[in-house]
Amino acid sequence: MKKVFLFIAVISAFSFASCKKDHVCTCTVTYTISGFQTTSTDVKTYTASKKQDAMAHCLNSTGTSGGYTFTETCSLN
Repeated sequence: MKKVFLFIAVISAFSFASCKKDHVCTCTVTYTISGFQTTSTDVKTYTASKKQDAMAHCLNSTGTSGGYTFTETCSLN
């Protein structure tokens, strides 16, 4: 009986443990100004983070500033 209880306790402890590891967010940024376009890639590493937390920071965005338009497309690897 003690072994069964210990086994259940260990399994329960693992189920409550968070799975933290390094997550890599790769973003491709496209800048457009007066018909000209340039693209760059930005790689961000979120160390010892949960996947959900890394996804919250790895976001797509689009905007306009100072006469140029940018589009950022990101994916979590």
